Amino acid sequence: MAGTRVRTDGTDPDHWIWSRRSFLSVAGWGAVLSSLAVGTTAWGRMMYPRVLFEDPTAFKVGFPSEYAPESVSDRWIKAYRFWLVRSGDRFLAISAICTHLGCNYFFDDTEKVFRCPCHTGYFDIKTGNVLGGPPPRALDVLEVKVSDDGVLQARYEDYRLGVPEKTQV
Repeated sequence: MAGTRVRTDGTDPDHWIWSRRSFLSVAGWGAVLSSLAVGTTAWGRMMYPRVLFEDPTAFKVGFPSEYAPESVSDRWIKAYRFWLVRSGDRFLAISAICTHLGCNYFFDDTEKVFRCPCHTGYFDIKTGNVLGGPPPRALDVLEVKVSDDGVLQARYEDYRLGVPEKTQV
């Protein structure tokens, strides 16, 4: 009993539950298993992405009462790049991209036409037809309809530029 130390509480200070080697072994396995869990979770999220499987080109643009009769609204230029024209009870969504070279045109309120500043093309606001300049065809008119709940819905589509026929991209 010369070499053993005994504490007053009856425990042996030379007897440890965890050695340095066993602690590092458990920590290493914990790191490996944690890495596998994170990698498996990442792989699972990659295999099942969060995707909306609905038509992204159709969107609601408001109620018909929000637009004054015989008006041209630029409310959707920044978001969807189209003008909403109300002529009586009829609504037209006209793409804000010139059919000549793809320039952004503007509404000339004094002459009630759409004007393209790139090559001085101008268009009728009620039909989108070319009134002058080099554009090869009328502006692209997009589909607008009133849904069952009374909300206007527009459907955006891209068309080829600089060609006389209206061809979807």
